[in-house]
Amino acid sequence: MMSQEQNDLLTRVGRGTDAGSVLRLYWQPAALADELMTARPVVPVRLLGEDLVLFRDLEGKLGLIDRHCPHRGADMLYGRLEDGGLRCAFHGWNFDRSGQCIEQPGEPEGSQMHKNIRIRSYPVVEKNGIVFAYMGPGDPPPFPALDCFAAPDTHVFAFKGLWECNWLQAMEVGIDPAHASFLHRFLQDEDPADSYGKQFRDKAGETDIPMTRLLREYPRPDIKVEETDYGMRLISLRHMEDGRTHVRVTNQIFPETICIPMSNEMTITQWHVPVDDETCYWYSMFTSFGRPVDKTLMREQRLKEHRLPDYAPIKNRANNYGYNPDEQRDVTYTGMGLDINVHDQWAVESMGRIQDRTEEHLGRTDVGIMKYRRMLRAAIDNVKNGQIEALPMRGDAETTKAIRGPISIDAIAQTEGWEESWIQSDGARRSGCAWDATL
Repeated sequence: MMSQEQNDLLTRVGRGTDAGSVLRLYWQPAALADELMTARPVVPVRLLGEDLVLFRDLEGKLGLIDRHCPHRGADMLYGRLEDGGLRCAFHGWNFDRSGQCIEQPGEPEGSQMHKNIRIRSYPVVEKNGIVFAYMGPGDPPPFPALDCFAAPDTHVFAFKGLWECNWLQAMEVGIDPAHASFLHRFLQDEDPADSYGKQFRDKAGETDIPMTRLLREYPRPDIKVEETDYGMRLISLRHMEDGRTHVRVTNQIFPETICIPMSNEMTITQWHVPVDDETCYWYSMFTSFGRPVDKTLMREQRLKEHRLPDYAPIKNRANNYGYNPDEQRDVTYTGMGLDINVHDQWAVESMGRIQDRTEEHLGRTDVGIMKYRRMLRAAIDNVKNGQIEALPMRGDAETTKAIRGPISIDAIAQTEGWEESWIQSDGARRSGCAWDATL
C-alpha cells in the first residue's frame, strides 16, 4: 500500500507537478504521422494536460503550439495554414512553427508589436511514424538508438489507442510478467501460422509449442529484475517438466515505455503517454527483424478495434468490453474477445481513472512494479535537487545515443545455462536481419 500523497506524487502530470516534471525531460509521442496525412495537416493534441495544435506548414515542417491564440484566446485549431505559419481565424495573427508571431494584419501599418508576441511552442520531430514532442526545459536529450528507431521505416509500424485511465497504471501492466498467464489466457490454441500481427499467438522460441499453451500451463514465473542504463530489464522464467525453461525478456525504458516481444519476428516498443491525469494514449512501434512489416494488414487489424479520429477502442466501459460469459467459459479467460489490448484496457480502466493504491496489496510477482516506483520517486527527488544528469538517459549525450536494443525475446533453453540462451537467440535473430540490428 502507499499513502494518498505518494499516489498523487506518482500520477499527477500537469505543469509544475513532480511526475510531470520528470516526464517533460523526455521526448513524448504527440501524434501519429498518419494523422497529418490530410489535405489540411492540422490536428489537436492534448498532452500532459496541455491543449496544443500540431501542424505541418507549407514548407512541410512541423510545429506544435498552444491551442489558444495569445490575442484573445480563440482556437488555433481552426487557423489558416498560410504565409509561413498558422494564422488565427479571429484577427489574422500569424504564428510560425517556433511560436513567434510574424504578422498582425489588423494593426496599424508599420507596427512592430508582433515581434514581442510569442505563443507557447515545443520542439517536434518525426521518427518512424510517430511525431515526438519535447516539453521540458533546456535542450532536448538525444534519442537512443533503440531498435524501433534504428530500423528503417519499412520494418516499423506505428499505431496508438486511447485508454480512459491514468498513465501509470497503464504502464505498470507492461512490467507485470505474471498477468499474461491469466488475463491473456486462451482456452483453445489457434494455429500459429495465422498469427501475423497478433501478440501471444506465435510459437514459443524455436519449438512447435503455441505461446498461448505455454502461458496457460506455466502460470508461476520466476521473475528477475535488473537495473540498466535505460531503465530495467525483466526476465521471467517458466520452468517446464522436461528440463527446459521458457525465458521471456521484457524491458522498462524510463520513464513510461516498455519493450516486449510480440513474436519471434517482431518486438513492440510502447509508450504510455498522459493526455491528462485521467486519460492516456498508448503509442506502439512494431519492429520487425525479418520481413518488411505488412502495414496495410496491421492497420486493418487494429482499425477493426478502434474508431477514428481519436483512436478510441470500440470495446469499452459503455458496452462492457464485449464481455460474453459463454466465451469466458470456453474460449478466453476474460470473455472479452481475442484482442489482448482489450484485456489490458479492461484491467487498467477497471481500477478507476486513477487507481487507489492505498488499497492495493502487492505480491512477489509485482517486483518490477515496486522497482519502477522506487526509480520514479528517485527521479522526482533528483529533479527537485537539480540533478537531472542522474536520471536514466539524461546524463552524457554520447552515452545515451549509444544505447541500442534492448533485447526483448521469448526463448526456450535447457534450464541449466538459461542465462546465455536468450542472448544467443537474440544474436541469431539479429545476425540475419535485413537492417543493421547489431548491439
